[in-house]
Amino acid sequence: MIETTTVSGFEALNLISPILKNLHDLEYLTPTPIQTRAIPFLLEGRDLLACAQTGTGKTAAFAIPLLQKLFSNNSEKEKTTRFKRPIKALILSPTRELASQIGDSFRTYGRSLGLTQTVVFGGVSYRTQIQAVARGVDILVATPGRLLDLMKQGIISLREVETFILDEADQMFDMGFSKAVQLIVSELPKERQTILFSATMPPSIEKLADAVLRNPERLIISPISSSCDKIKQQILFVDRRNKPGALNAMMQDKTLKRAIVFSRTKHGADRIVEQLTAQNVNSEAIHGDKKQAVRRRILDNFKRGHFDVLVATDVAARGIDIDGITHVINYDLPHIPENYVHRIGRTGRAGAFGTAISFCDHEEKAYLRSIERLTKNPLLVVKNSDMGLPETSSAPQKWSSSDKKPPFKKRGDSSEFRSSFSSKKGGGSGSSFSKNGGGGGRGPSKFSKPLSVSRKAKV
Repeated sequence: MIETTTVSGFEALNLISPILKNLHDLEYLTPTPIQTRAIPFLLEGRDLLACAQTGTGKTAAFAIPLLQKLFSNNSEKEKTTRFKRPIKALILSPTRELASQIGDSFRTYGRSLGLTQTVVFGGVSYRTQIQAVARGVDILVATPGRLLDLMKQGIISLREVETFILDEADQMFDMGFSKAVQLIVSELPKERQTILFSATMPPSIEKLADAVLRNPERLIISPISSSCDKIKQQILFVDRRNKPGALNAMMQDKTLKRAIVFSRTKHGADRIVEQLTAQNVNSEAIHGDKKQAVRRRILDNFKRGHFDVLVATDVAARGIDIDGITHVINYDLPHIPENYVHRIGRTGRAGAFGTAISFCDHEEKAYLRSIERLTKNPLLVVKNSDMGLPETSSAPQKWSSSDKKPPFKKRGDSSEFRSSFSSKKGGGSGSSFSKNGGGGGRGPSKFSKPLSVSRKAKV
């Protein structure tokens, strides 16, 4: 009788030995659901559209098969050549922090494979990035603004890209990068593998997917726009003037070990840090007004446990991938309901449980209604008396004409970040895509003429 054994873990995904060793060294023993389902399709060279929340392991889901594909395809001559290597893979990220995080993941998973990679984003000097690209890279991780700048200067060519990955596509569009994505896609070869990851799946992302993907495999790891079941979601109705007291009460919670507090504005984030400091709570703020080096230092210190409360805006927090966040506190509710899903995804990661509590004053109740419609999950109301606060009337069942509704921002707009890649008014969103996703490699490049590019923020 022949004895059979069942292969489990990453070994069952037909990964090469060097990658398995790297994963073992990291103590990654069991793939997450998105990794189990996505890796086999991507190793086959299939296009993929995946809806997965943050904290599900999606970076490894696309990084691991891409590294194996590039390693297997590179001939010995290419691995030892002295000539400049063309870019074979492009990963597009909406923010600097997320781009840096992705770059770190590729370096970690790809040790000893002999592949080169670099990250380019705005807010820092061009010089180092240009030098890295000039030496030749297999994998390029980039934010749209800096990538278009380097393409316009003729420093970067995408004509030999074999794999294109668009990460956090919904956030990319929320930040006004739809026109930028269109320009970048138009410079890619028609024959390529395209991978699109998004935490939510609004109509704009469906339209993008139809334009750039070819017969893709579709994966939905959790219900669209649903929030994690492992996160206890609560709402506290509190007047704006009482929000500082509510935050101070939260700081007394003994279950709070490490927290992220979300502010709608940059100035608001700084005020929250001042308030926490006055209560002897050590905290730091990250937002778009701080230099990239400062933001990176703050994140590194937070990861190392030098302080326990990080105050952030939506854009600046996009690259935060830190285990052990026990609480997310929405000091202000987000204008865009999808951002609520992204925010609370900072906790309840890697199978752990977390708590998300949102402060809601009278003028934010319309935002709350939008969030609950999106998530199909009414938030658990916390009594003000439990926080030592005066009672505030709960959300009205019906709106009267005297109720003041806050103005809703259209998708593609952000209170902190706006970027337009068209000289025409409104050109940053709502653009149409060609069915094949671009002309890539045939005919004259769009970058033979100066681009009409204007940006109000660097990424």
